[in-house]
Amino acid sequence: MKSICLGIESTAHAFSIGIATSDGEILANVGREYVPEKGGIHPREAARFQASVAGEIIAQTFEVSGVSPNELDVIAFAQGPGLGPCLRTGATVARALAAYLNLPLVGVNHCVAHIEIGRLTTKAEDPVTLYVSGGNTIVAAFCDGVYRVFGETLDIAVGNFLDTFALACGLPFPGGPVVEELARRGRKLVRLPYVVKGMDLSFSGLSTAAKSLIGKERLEDLCYSVQEIAFSMLAEVTERALAHTGKPEVLLTGGVACNKHLQEMLKEVAREHGASFQVVPARYACDNGAMIAWTGVLAYQHGLTVPIRESFIKQRWRLDEVPIPWRR
Repeated sequence: MKSICLGIESTAHAFSIGIATSDGEILANVGREYVPEKGGIHPREAARFQASVAGEIIAQTFEVSGVSPNELDVIAFAQGPGLGPCLRTGATVARALAAYLNLPLVGVNHCVAHIEIGRLTTKAEDPVTLYVSGGNTIVAAFCDGVYRVFGETLDIAVGNFLDTFALACGLPFPGGPVVEELARRGRKLVRLPYVVKGMDLSFSGLSTAAKSLIGKERLEDLCYSVQEIAFSMLAEVTERALAHTGKPEVLLTGGVACNKHLQEMLKEVAREHGASFQVVPARYACDNGAMIAWTGVLAYQHGLTVPIRESFIKQRWRLDEVPIPWRR
């Protein structure tokens, strides 16, 4: 029997609500993003923004989807990982809806949701996944009932690195797209740290070195170099995971997946190993409610619900701690 899930995403600066069916149809994906006047994201300010737009987004979601509240079967929310105040805002809205509509509640792991929306929209079945965003940098693949982490950042995520570098350059937030645009006009590769430790990566040294060269190197060359070094690190660990697992596909997902140069590098990695390359569509790359709704309905159909009184957020909930019963 077809089930319909409303999913709430609020792990960082976005507040988004999606509605998805168990048939894989995305009926709505509505959201707004908190953009700070200056500097990076302040969690409490972002949470206040999310609370202020929640009612408007809920109403718009039902209008766009054509689904009425009494047609829903389950409510899902991003339970973690993420920024505490923001996670709590989404969880509070989800609990209120579940209680008012007398519906079961599902807590969704944000990282799993990025992988599952990528698999749904690209039809990738069993990929090595590179998940890159503002808060996460992970290379993973499905094995023995969970997504095994083959490599990850040891400090900051690549998206966070690009954003903070851009801010230090006086560029607007989010920084990734602006850095990508400037990098296209870069010609000189500036010497910067390349830090891969086994299967893990470190971006903090690269960040410090790049910021120290602001004003000393042409900005376009610095952006070009930052991208080239960071993405080469990502490509190396992804290629090693692909060679180890022998998976038939490479999936690129998360907000940084929108970067065309990173896509080209990963496409070449996949080609050299006889694997197909897939990238999540741009509208589902950044944090969105549709990915929570889709993963929520998968979990619901396999009995993974949570009582409201036990639906605490999990700010540091790891990808490899989540059972994935809908895959074999």
